Formats: sequence, structure tokens, C-alpha cells
Amino acid sequence: MTFKKMFHVVFAVLLGLSVRAHGAVILQYHHVSETLPAVTSVSSETFTKHMQYLKDQQFNVIPLNELISQLQTGQELADKTVAITFDDGYKNNYEQAAPILEKYGYPYTIFVNPELIDSGKSYVMTWQQLKELANKGALISNHTQVHNYMHLKQEGETDAQWQSRTKKDILNAQKRIKDEIGHDYKYLAYPYGEFNNELQALIKSLGFVGIGQHSGAVGVHSDFTRLPRFPASGFYSKLDTLSTKLDSQAFTIKALNYADSVTSENPPSLSIQFDMQDFHKSQFACYVSGVGQANLEWVSKDTVHITSPNKLKKGRSRFNCTAPSINKKGSYYWFSQPWVITP
Repeated sequence: MTFKKMFHVVFAVLLGLSVRAHGAVILQYHHVSETLPAVTSVSSETFTKHMQYLKDQQFNVIPLNELISQLQTGQELADKTVAITFDDGYKNNYEQAAPILEKYGYPYTIFVNPELIDSGKSYVMTWQQLKELANKGALISNHTQVHNYMHLKQEGETDAQWQSRTKKDILNAQKRIKDEIGHDYKYLAYPYGEFNNELQALIKSLGFVGIGQHSGAVGVHSDFTRLPRFPASGFYSKLDTLSTKLDSQAFTIKALNYADSVTSENPPSLSIQFDMQDFHKSQFACYVSGVGQANLEWVSKDTVHITSPNKLKKGRSRFNCTAPSINKKGSYYWFSQPWVITP
């Protein structure tokens, strides 16, 4: 980061500028299809309704690279800013999603797995199709070579061997995208949305932005090794709930403490220290996926300790935390902590 960019970020923090002025929402899609698994799909009709809603409500839909660059440098974002993303580069993105997005003139990002494209998998787009979309303004970015669980170590693999293998995977995927498309945006969407401390540290050392699948708004204080996105497919495609998420804000988090996102600690716990200027702690609530309301203990005037009342199931889970804004009626602050519970 240059001195000028660092100055912008520090200056914004010191002034305490409103989070809303620097916040945004990233939407995540997979399939736009009527025939593929409903949990990761939206129909063309539903996807069109989403885009029409963004237009009717005058959302500022911008490319992901502009959104991230503005957040990293502390620049003021327009109100109601949104970026649209797709994971995996499915062929239906080319056949069904792209024509709709072109109609509305909305930019978007597709995270792809180059090795799957190179091996000619029938369900993903070809490089030629991706080039065509890129020439029309789509941004093509990194989703690793073959969509493996990045944090998992192979049998007998040391930490150093895991790091070398994972680094090679990320950089090889990046090179293929650059060679075929010309794009070299260092944004990596974690496959399955799973990451741990070790992976976050590696991403940061390589100069990448890490992007998850946990819900929440993004802001200048976000951790750029674990940016959240709101899933907008399947159950999450309903406009009555998606509209609330689109108008959400990012908490200003001074400190976030937990053992690791991938953990054998069960139930897991975390502590968050907030800037409390725009919400009341009495209205702050957290919910545990598959369990219900989380236990909250305010250990100081601005720090809360969050735990689950019960053990979580093995695999992926979340704490979702929200609080209504004092200054913007109807808008909620939103933070999600993803977990992968291991045996």
C-alpha cells in the first residue's frame, strides 16, 4: 500500500466517518438455471427480478475491483453500492445470466477454476466464452485450480508442504487467467467459503484479497482476507429478505478474537470489540445456525463475548449477528462468523 493510500485509510478512521458512506454489499450467485440443484440456483425469472429491484431502487452497481479499491483506500462510496459475483464459471452463467446482466448494463465478476476449464468439463464455460464476457466488461478472477478444500492438509503433509502446494495452486490459477483473459486481479474466492487462520495469512502474504461465502456487508474496516458476501440463490433468493440484506451496513469492528474458523472447539466462541456510535447493545442479537439464539456477555461497554448454547454439528456453521441502525431507520448492521467444526 502506498503512503497516499495508507493516509486515506488512517484519515478516514481517525475522523470516524460514517460506516454507511464507506459500506457496500457483495452478492453471490452460482447457477442461473431451472434444472440444477435449487440450493445453489435461481431461475432466470427470479434473477431478472433481482436485477430489476436493483434498478428500481436505484442501487449503485459497480465492478468488484472498483468496490474493493475504494474500500482499501478509504474513498467514499455512493449510497446503496452493490457488486455482483458468480462462483465456479458455470455454463448457465453464459447462457442465462450474462444476457440479463447485459440488458441492465450491470458489471459482474466470475470466479473460475482454470484446471476444470482446461480439462474441458462440460458444465463450465470455455476460455473463449469467458473472453467474450470479459470483452463486454465481466471481471474474471481466481477460485483456485480445481475447487478443493484449501485449508485441508493431505495425509502426512507438513505445514510447509501444505503452504508450498497451496501457494502453487493459487499462483498457477492466477497465471492461467492472466494468460487467457488478461485479467490479473488478486481476488480469490475461497472454495466452499472455507478458510482458516493459516490460509488467511498465506493469502495476505501473496497480496490477495480473500472472499468468503458468509453473509454481511463490507466496509473500510473489513478484514480483506475474509470479505463477506450475501448468497442470493435458493432459499436466500426471496426478495423480501434479500432487500433487507441489500440495505445492510458493516459494523465498525475494532478487534475480532477467536481461535480459528476451522476448529475442534465445540461450541466455538468469539469476542468482538465495536465502535458503538450507531447502535444500542440492547438491540444487538446473534443467532447460531441450526441452534437458535446465541449467548451474549458484554464484558465491557463496547466488547461482547458470543457463544453457542449447544454444540454445533460437524461441518459448516455460522454465527449471524445484527443490530438496527440508530441513524438510518430500517437498516441493520450485519456480521457473520463462519465455522467449520472438525472431529
